[in-house]
Amino acid sequence: MVKKLRLHAADLRGINRLTIAGIVGIVDLVEAMHHNIASVPGMLATSNAARTTGITRLVYWSIRGVIGLVGHGLDRLLARLESLLNERSAWAGREPLLAALNGVLGDYLAASNNPLAITMRLRRGGIALPGDRHALAAAIPQAGGKLVVLLHGLCMNDLQWRRKGHDHGAALARDLGYTAVYLHYNSGVHVSINGRAFAESLETLVQRWPVPLTELVLIGHSMGGLVARSACHYGGHARHEWVRRLDKLVFVGTPHHGAPLERGGHWVDMLLSSNRYSAPLARLGKIRSAGITDLRFGNLVDEDWQGIDRFERGSDLRMPVPLPEGVACYAIAATIGKAAGDLSDRLIGDGIVPLASALGQHANPKLALTFDESRQWVAHGMNHLDLLSRAEVYVQLKRWLAAPG
Repeated sequence: MVKKLRLHAADLRGINRLTIAGIVGIVDLVEAMHHNIASVPGMLATSNAARTTGITRLVYWSIRGVIGLVGHGLDRLLARLESLLNERSAWAGREPLLAALNGVLGDYLAASNNPLAITMRLRRGGIALPGDRHALAAAIPQAGGKLVVLLHGLCMNDLQWRRKGHDHGAALARDLGYTAVYLHYNSGVHVSINGRAFAESLETLVQRWPVPLTELVLIGHSMGGLVARSACHYGGHARHEWVRRLDKLVFVGTPHHGAPLERGGHWVDMLLSSNRYSAPLARLGKIRSAGITDLRFGNLVDEDWQGIDRFERGSDLRMPVPLPEGVACYAIAATIGKAAGDLSDRLIGDGIVPLASALGQHANPKLALTFDESRQWVAHGMNHLDLLSRAEVYVQLKRWLAAPG
């Protein structure tokens, strides 16, 4: 049975704004190519944002003006429609689409105040948790002292922890008595921005937890592990209570030192920018979000990207961020290879994250993460998403969390 995708009026406003911005962007790109082709030929690109002149420039300016007027009119109409409709905040089939869109364009959506931008929330069953202690107790009447918070990866959402009928959080609640809470965030903004915001949200949650907290565990899948590490960094600097109470931190397929796919996208940018005729097309590659470009090396803090053109070729200049002290840290990695030492381990890993990156291994000792050998586990014959649903992964999670830290 195919589920129908139901959109809100706010979604339509967001789509309208995004569409108008996209059309204007295409007009800009075509004008730049028009300018470059009409100019004196040359091999090296100068600027991919050049404008035409004379009557041609007037034509392009008029087109942009008409598009802007139409878009503004539609936006005002949809704003009125939104105020008339009292719709629910989530529908089946809508959230995965929004999560993917935010992963690719989330920084732009947030910067332009687009209604499609995801706002960070701690949720259960897709419903945001209230901040008030009494309301929180009412929302989670079965809340216990053992809290596990799960962080999803790039282009995903908190509901996608359930895959093929399994949810690590729900299973840990059933088998080990944890209360599971899930972070929902815009994976397209910088990891450090999400890390700082998550640190603040977790501090509020811990301070207002309805019962005395006896154990706190974080589990991050993919980018979620980077957000968790960033949160530990910023929470530590802010002297948050939750950092002192954090017992265990589990990374599941986390690209601690980046992912090859983003590096490949970076090289495509460089190739397109090298020729004056293809230079305008480099804008297409630069559509990808700040969250995605953070995955080139595994950026965690503001210093890793502030004052730097994230699309320029450069070396790994990250500030070293060690694993949090006094916390039992674990790393689960996967490889599509069938046995240890397979070529897939080094080149492909789980299809997105190489083994070395997932295990924190790095040639630079300042960047390398030291996981105790007993706190590393490699799953063979699995891809990146299999880590969310395979029984072997859950068995390992359960074993680690059941044991004393």
